[in-house]
This record gives sequence, C-alpha cells and structure tokens, in this order.
Amino acid sequence: MTNAFPLDPAGGPLLIASHNGGKIAEFRELLAPLGFTVVSAADKALPEPEETGSTFEENAAIKALAAARTTGLLALSDDSGLVVDALGGDPGIYSARWAGPEKDFTMAMRQIEEKLQAAGANASAQRTGRFVAVLCLATPEGETKFYRGEVEGTIVWPARGALGFGYDPCFLPEGETRTFGEMPSQEKHGWVPGQAHALSHRARAFQLFAREALGVA
Repeated sequence: MTNAFPLDPAGGPLLIASHNGGKIAEFRELLAPLGFTVVSAADKALPEPEETGSTFEENAAIKALAAARTTGLLALSDDSGLVVDALGGDPGIYSARWAGPEKDFTMAMRQIEEKLQAAGANASAQRTGRFVAVLCLATPEGETKFYRGEVEGTIVWPARGALGFGYDPCFLPEGETRTFGEMPSQEKHGWVPGQAHALSHRARAFQLFAREALGVA
C-alpha cells in the first residue's frame, strides 16, 4: 500500500466503510484500544455501493475502495456471513440479503432452520458451519490489503440470546456452551490487543489487522 506499515493511528481518522449499526459498534469497540479516531460511512452519509462480488474479499474491496476514493481517507470495510455446510455454503456472501430489505434476521434464521430440516440435518454433526469475516483496508489510490477471520461452530434451534446482531443467536461457537447471541460483546470478541486469543470471526480478522498493519500482537 502507499502508506508504510505499521500504520500510525495518529495519522488521521480511519473511515469504517459500513452502514450496519451492529458492525459499526463492533468496529469502534475493537479499534478503540488501537488508538484510532474513526468515522463511519453512515456518519458521512455515503451511498452504499452495490455488492456485486462473488467472494467475501471482492465485496469487502468494493465497499472499502468506494469509501476511500470518495473521502480521500484510509477506509476499512468488512464483508462477513454465515456459511452452513449442509446448505452448500449458504447463505454465505448473501447472508444480509437473506434477511431482506427489512433486515429481519429472525426470519432469516428461521429460513436456515427450515432448509436444514428439509435436508434432514437434525444431529449436531450435520449442522456445522462457520462465521467468516474479511476486512479490507483500502487507500484512496486504490490499493487494498485483506485480513480474514473464521470461527467454526454449530447451528442451533431455537435461536438463543438477544445480544449481538444478525445470526448470532443461532450460532454456537466450537467449544462454547452459549451462542454469540448469549455473550456480551467483550466475551464474543474474546480479544484485547496483546492479551487474549480472539474468539469471534471479526475479532480474529482484527487480530490479523492489528498484527500486520500496526505491529500489535
């Protein structure tokens, strides 16, 4: 990228290329210990680009590049989703679209369960999946760098918990007894720079970002 690594958090604001309130809140929480001043695409009333990519990386780049070129700021985006093995990887990059224009994730989770039932996926071993998050850091000049995080788990029903957002209440991370929807955000992330191992997919991607772009363990 044009700017040398490690990045300098004092070098100016970092633009979060998202209009999703839940994601923006997690971005702010994860970036706060790293010393960044952040502003979101929603704060700046930027238009939302059409996500025409076929991978998480492509869609993350579309969002980050559009924001960086429009504002002249470094932009960090996220494209993420739930990948369910018994559904051939669906909803995957279309996770947000499964919730419809009203962002009804209760309906989207019910749709996943109906499809799992139709596929005969009743046992836990048949209901495996993973959350994937890909961060893209983009410069106004059009250069990009990616950071990918994944967490394995099981799709549970009924959905449990009212914390988090999106598909969190139906996802039980591997080795845990509570869904992401039952965990406070600090537990869901499971990561403080230099101190702990990241749990969530987004926190794992941020851990790579902190390590590679900022030189923070």
